[in-house]
Amino acid sequence: MTATRISPRRERLQRSELAVPASSPRFFEKAARCDADVIFLDLEDAVAVRMKDEARRAAIDALNQVDWGHRTMAVRVNGLDTAWALADIVEIARHCPRLDMILLPKAGSAFDVQFVDHLLTLVEREQRREQRIGLEALIETAQGVAHAEEIAAASDRLEAMIFGIGDYTVDMRTFDPVFGTPSERYAVLTTAQPGGARERHWNDQWHFAMARVVNACRAWGLRAIDGPFTDFGDADGYRASAERAAALGYDGKWAIHPSQIAMANKVFSPNAQQVGWADRVLAALDAAAERGAGALNDNGVLVDLAHGKQAQQIRRRVALIESRGR
Repeated sequence: MTATRISPRRERLQRSELAVPASSPRFFEKAARCDADVIFLDLEDAVAVRMKDEARRAAIDALNQVDWGHRTMAVRVNGLDTAWALADIVEIARHCPRLDMILLPKAGSAFDVQFVDHLLTLVEREQRREQRIGLEALIETAQGVAHAEEIAAASDRLEAMIFGIGDYTVDMRTFDPVFGTPSERYAVLTTAQPGGARERHWNDQWHFAMARVVNACRAWGLRAIDGPFTDFGDADGYRASAERAAALGYDGKWAIHPSQIAMANKVFSPNAQQVGWADRVLAALDAAAERGAGALNDNGVLVDLAHGKQAQQIRRRVALIESRGR
């Protein structure tokens, strides 16, 4: 019997993922020049029902005709409970060699992912496609959160899971009008101080779901991506939302407006202090190893091989970002 070990899925840089409505071709050229790591053309929530078929054709044309550079390109198809899902998946996969990933909304079970996996396998065989199409799954329902672990383990085609706070808010019936922002209702009052004053402490009502999704991703070698912050006029709020996700271990965040891309790229990139720490720790551990030691004192803080692993992760992240620049 050997120890359990999960290999990471295909590595891609996904600090920022820009949403572009496929029914709005006027946005395509501008999006192609942006600095997002990933762009997804949206056939689902951003497209009116009467425009679904037209949006699919527009997405196919855009993937084949627009120069998207070396960034990752995805298409968010309609959900498996709709009349458009089959045509979205098959037609996009069949006619778009430039496609990197299919974004599956409202993934609620392992079967959902496996079904799309099998469809893509059949199309790849039919087309003799050399480049395998990846999958990313939106976890945006109560059922999806409840089954996060089995969804993460469902297929080796799955590369990433996204916490979709919009539809999750709807499913949980909290009636918050702006998706991604905190709720002043989710707070507690301290006990009364002398004079009767009490302080109000806000809490994060989405912490459980976000933590479960990112833990499932790490358990199965997936990228964890945070979903939208819909008040795109609130730059400080977006930054705080992104930093919260990064603190939990997420790899990136959606941008529903181009103005959010630079902040996502910044928050999900190691900063100068982190890079300097990583270089110093690795050099110090190498020197300690020469002396036969596995741990050392770094300004009063114990540093051992676990810190070395973290430093290597930071270095790997920096190398991935630099490779995109090249």
